Amino acid sequence: MKIICIGRNYSDHVRELNNQIPEEPVIFMKPDSALLRNNEAFYIPDFSNDLHFECELIIRVNRLGKNIEKRFANRYYDEIGLGVDFTARDLQNKLREKGLPWEKAKGFDRSAVISSEFILKEQLPDLNSIKFQLKKNGEVVQDGDSAYMLFPLDEIISQVSKYFTLKIGDLIYTGTPAGVGPVAIGDRLEGFLEGTKMFDFEVK
Repeated sequence: MKIICIGRNYSDHVRELNNQIPEEPVIFMKPDSALLRNNEAFYIPDFSNDLHFECELIIRVNRLGKNIEKRFANRYYDEIGLGVDFTARDLQNKLREKGLPWEKAKGFDRSAVISSEFILKEQLPDLNSIKFQLKKNGEVVQDGDSAYMLFPLDEIISQVSKYFTLKIGDLIYTGTPAGVGPVAIGDRLEGFLEGTKMFDFEVK
């Protein structure tokens, strides 16, 4: 099982981090040891003093595929989940300054929160405009809508499958909207997909 992540997929988030708008999806990976399931607590690692949340829609791949055409991409997933891509922002910035890979800042243990449940595509009002929110301590900090993705879900699948064979159970984190920010011990994070609570956990 692979965890494939898309960076810089919402223009407002790209601007808030002073990055350039990408011409094609920015792809990076997390190991399966990064998964944080079942609303377990997230423990801030001791190697970061600036740990950020990034709430994202998740695609779970349901069939084997390679070099998938965009028009057929919708056949390769049938449900959507919600998660958090935790990022050690201070470490990431140091790595980027040196032109080094991001793995240590993005792929560390338990850095990929995943909802316990996924929602069938047929149950979503509009696949081209999937709405989701992240609350920190009861206040909305991220308010996302997939309609504003630079690279929509089907295009992501098509692009990713050029480089990686997709297998059943692979997860694709599809990017985060604006509003990312730091977490501290004692914070509570809740994620909502079309009004349904998908996760609820504490930071320790």
